[in-house]
Amino acid sequence: MISMTLQQIATIVGGTLHDALDPTVVITGGVEFDSRKVGAGDLFLALPGARVDGHEHAAAAVAAGAVAVLGARPVGVPAIVVEPTPPTETPSNAMALEHDTDGSGAAVLTALGKLARASVDALAAETGITVVGVTGSSGKTSTKDLLAAVLSPLGSTIAPPGSFNNELGHPWTALRADESTRFLVLELSARGPGHVRTLAEIAPPKIGVVLNVGTAHLGEFGSREVIAQTKGELVEALPSAADGGVAVLNADDPLVVAMAPRTTARVVLVGQSDDADVKAVDVVLDGEARASFTLQSPAGTIPITLAVHGEHQVGNALSAAAVALECGASLEQIAESLGTAHAASVRRMDVQSRADGVTVINDSYNANPDSMRAALKALVSMSRATDVPRRSWAVLGEMGELGPDSVTEHDAIGRLAVRLAVSKLVVVGTGRPSHAMHQGAVMEGSWGDEAALVPDAAAAVDLLDQQVQPGDLVLVKASQSIGLWVVADELLSRKAT
Repeated sequence: MISMTLQQIATIVGGTLHDALDPTVVITGGVEFDSRKVGAGDLFLALPGARVDGHEHAAAAVAAGAVAVLGARPVGVPAIVVEPTPPTETPSNAMALEHDTDGSGAAVLTALGKLARASVDALAAETGITVVGVTGSSGKTSTKDLLAAVLSPLGSTIAPPGSFNNELGHPWTALRADESTRFLVLELSARGPGHVRTLAEIAPPKIGVVLNVGTAHLGEFGSREVIAQTKGELVEALPSAADGGVAVLNADDPLVVAMAPRTTARVVLVGQSDDADVKAVDVVLDGEARASFTLQSPAGTIPITLAVHGEHQVGNALSAAAVALECGASLEQIAESLGTAHAASVRRMDVQSRADGVTVINDSYNANPDSMRAALKALVSMSRATDVPRRSWAVLGEMGELGPDSVTEHDAIGRLAVRLAVSKLVVVGTGRPSHAMHQGAVMEGSWGDEAALVPDAAAAVDLLDQQVQPGDLVLVKASQSIGLWVVADELLSRKAT
């Protein structure tokens, strides 16, 4: 963030100073909400948590080097205090914080957003920073990582670690940008209408990327049409074409293409469709489901070979390439960056092999029907890439936030695993969705021991220990709340026998 005094921050966020003897003291660092990570010159953000209240760690944060605290009550050390927002007055798009019973968390997050907006505005005026926003039902984090890879050679680039894409992670990431930053790449997630718009107001993007409209969070939105309306809030937030606004839209998704009339920005279509401006042709996959293709664009044509896994990464790479071209990258720079960019965020198509040739595909960070289908197709592609096909295992857990469609969607994934001829499906869980996934596989034609239902991760590990053979491929995937990554970790920790 740009350097600001305590008084300037208090004015921006509408707070009051407490225990601050000198209001002209400058915040020279960043903003941190984890007291264990506070550094000299930082501003500590006091938020209520599931187990602890950040206000209780304010003194420790100041002792560790923080200049002051941004919170909802005085804490006995220099602080900027904002009034709690009564829950009945909290905006519907405010982030739900566990144990935020008095609205203090919502108030602090609102203040954080105001601070981020002021910092980004100042940087835009001073340095001309380019903000790139990415949204979509799936692929946001992978695309964010690819964007960071292709933009970094052009100048200092800030992108969120992992999936910092909500009302906390979004402004926190924006505040990491300073006077040396040329590009700020941000993910915009949503749990309902208005959420993308709110995040775009915190850090107004100049370039917006919409990847797809799927069924993630379908239970919260109600329909794909509402999801499309919400994702399209990003293109509505862009500046006009005359002011440099660019909307990068997936030409292969009709609901995304339909967003074009909703923006005054210049539209760039990407995909494998004939209508795409930045297009992939002649797509082929290697033995680890890494795609190679010819990139066609108004700037010319060049061969691309990706280092990330899965055919679904082609669309993500095209979006990154289109943004890079808009920012001045050459085709050669783009090809080199995409050819060396690996998954920078944990547990997303992370492919590792044991000494005995067992390959584990850890894609357990999150899951929705679209990403689950993409991961299963990548698994099968990898299993068939050798002269002698490898046995494929899909260890799958529940997909969250699907609402009334949950059972149907899980049933469909079980059936798809059979249609793709996955060698073995291991469904983990005891709830109705898990049973539906297993039953879908059975009804589609899997019987005997081709599909197994186990109660938990430990049982899955036991089964795999007994039956996985050298050379097998094992995909592990579920929503983050399931914590299925322990299966991947345990498998990789096993010594080859």
